[in-house]
Amino acid sequence: MSEYILEMNQISKEFPGVKALSNVNFKVGRGEIHCLVGENGAGKSTLMKVLSGVYPYGTYEGDIVFNGHVQRFNKISDSVDVGIAIIYQELALFPDLSVYENIFINNEIQSGGVLNWNEAIVQSKQLLEKVKLKVNPETLIKDLGVGKQQLVEIAKALSKEVKLLILDEPTAALNENDSENLLDLLRVLKEQGITSIMISHKLKEVIAIADKATVLRDGETMCTLDASKGEITEAAIIKNMVGREIGNIYPERAEKVFGEKILELINWSAYDSKIGRHVAKDVNIHVKQGEIVGIAGLMGAGRTELAQSIFGNAKNYKLQGDLFVDGMPANYKHTSDAIKAGIAYVTEDRKGNGLFLLQDIKNNISAGNLKGISANGIVNENEEIKVAEEYRTSLGIKTPSIQQLVGNLSGGNQQKVSLGKWLFVSPKLLILDEPTRGIDVGAKFEIYTVMNELIAKGMSIIMVSSELGEILGMSDRVYVMAEGEIKGELSSEEASQEKIMQLATQ
Repeated sequence: MSEYILEMNQISKEFPGVKALSNVNFKVGRGEIHCLVGENGAGKSTLMKVLSGVYPYGTYEGDIVFNGHVQRFNKISDSVDVGIAIIYQELALFPDLSVYENIFINNEIQSGGVLNWNEAIVQSKQLLEKVKLKVNPETLIKDLGVGKQQLVEIAKALSKEVKLLILDEPTAALNENDSENLLDLLRVLKEQGITSIMISHKLKEVIAIADKATVLRDGETMCTLDASKGEITEAAIIKNMVGREIGNIYPERAEKVFGEKILELINWSAYDSKIGRHVAKDVNIHVKQGEIVGIAGLMGAGRTELAQSIFGNAKNYKLQGDLFVDGMPANYKHTSDAIKAGIAYVTEDRKGNGLFLLQDIKNNISAGNLKGISANGIVNENEEIKVAEEYRTSLGIKTPSIQQLVGNLSGGNQQKVSLGKWLFVSPKLLILDEPTRGIDVGAKFEIYTVMNELIAKGMSIIMVSSELGEILGMSDRVYVMAEGEIKGELSSEEASQEKIMQLATQ
């Protein structure tokens, strides 16, 4: 039997106007954890979609050899049948079904030809314990956050006879503790003989978990690095990913000049009647002009809920307390009110709430400010094209055309489109919720550079992030949340991972 459970030989895949993969060779050893890394648009997700049957045999060139046999997958179920389970960055769950129904959908437990949902609930509890997710299996998916939904996807994959588990950015929606738990889970699965392929932009995770790491760049295989030989280092990965060395991933600001308070919350509370508790309670924070304020905390701390309560209260929370914008009392009944006041919000859930996946880049970027390119109610299409091209260039959106459907872009490029959409509104305060989730190291640097440029022009930024390195590297001040409350405020000079985690776990 071959030492490799998977061999993908000379794989090429083209889309109209784009060669996504060019003679890619990718080999994965039995029982190893193999990381697949590269910039957004490098071809990582495309390669895995070829493997899983999303792109069926005949739509690509090359051979797939799994468990010693040449495979010709025509649909996803074909790869599932041989023991391949893949969890995509875009989650494939049914929001109006329960956790246990999602775990066992198309894989239902039967007794005498009758569906046994009681057994499904019992087994779901066991799987949820395995992925360290403490939720009732009868909870509806739509009532879970993005990170918890990701863990449900993993539990769903583990419910099947998995030989090769593929995870596309599995920790993108997780905080540091939950990310470490997931990496521990992959190690346990490895001991049980399950091979894993993990796509990740988090290089520290790659270094911590990978037995081997293959780097793709522009649809081609650059190299495969071996941890046993000491080859998997941050410098080696970055150099092969971007074709150059990157020093400090957090660009320095020339100078920090802060103005008056742009936003202030005093005893601000948000009550969610659906779950019967406060998601934000007695919050006191402020943001000055030209300042980046980080909001840190563990999953469920209330960071996103706080941001949404400020941005026109889209979730219809019961609000109490005072909101001041430019020193004046404010009361926004709708997100449009917040936008008119100069507040913009880039959501963490770009696919669900941030973008129109079936529309092109041009339409998505202009959607937030159609008035800015219209006269007498008619959109100036030439101006719309000009604006979209400007943001495509400035944000480094990798696409052959602004007519490209956003749903066909990689996750990182979708995030850049989402950012461009709200920058076009020209806000005074930009709320960024997980701004670099699913974005590679090179693109992160570009996003951080854009943030610094915006701050230099007098904009203010609230940045919600689960990445402590990002919080520490970009924030001028940090507020730490836990259970809907502000547990502490730290200056950039005194902030550290240890202090943030200490406050976040109070």
